[in-house]
Amino acid sequence: MPLFRSALSPARRSWRKFASKSRILNKQFSRYGILFVISAPSGAGKTTLCDALRQTPDFVYSVSCTTRPARAGEIEGEDYQFVSKIDFLARVKAGEFLEHAKVHGHYYGTLLKPIISNLKNGVDVLIDIDTQGAATIRNCKDEFVRQALTDVFIMPPDLEELRRRLTKRGTETKTQIEVRLVTAAREMELWRDYRYTIISRSVEEDLLKFRHIMGAERYLSRRLVQK
Repeated sequence: MPLFRSALSPARRSWRKFASKSRILNKQFSRYGILFVISAPSGAGKTTLCDALRQTPDFVYSVSCTTRPARAGEIEGEDYQFVSKIDFLARVKAGEFLEHAKVHGHYYGTLLKPIISNLKNGVDVLIDIDTQGAATIRNCKDEFVRQALTDVFIMPPDLEELRRRLTKRGTETKTQIEVRLVTAAREMELWRDYRYTIISRSVEEDLLKFRHIMGAERYLSRRLVQK
């Protein structure tokens, strides 16, 4: 853990400078929040990037619901809300999800109410979801959500590197890894559907690229309202 924190320290200093400029901007303008959606094949670095982003005060991280078992180190309410299949389907029926999908045999869903509340209060929201969920949000009927959306795809360097990362993670069998690689190849073909694509290299590089995207989106004229 200390090594990870040390590696991120230059990026943290840059975040502080950027946050200072953002505060100046906020004195002159107001805006609704931005819905940052990040997707990537399993093992491409999406979770690591989101973990790094969550160490800054710039976002509210949307905690998804899932029916899959918790992995080692995952914390209820921070990484996911772990629910039963019965509970999940009841929430689907009640219309509580902005999007939901079944991936690798488990259900995942993003709760709508907290996202709308944060966006209307000018708070940026970060969502970590699969390509199915991103497509659902992109095509949702709610104009407010569509206008708030900025979607980013994290592309692994190649499938062999992805295989290496999945093997190193050690949470799947060889058969499960092969299934994930097949799914990854299909997901990687969808990169053009996203507004931005980041070729994953390292946590530091990915974080820097995302920060540039974030800055560009926050300064878009169409998002700003002069006070």
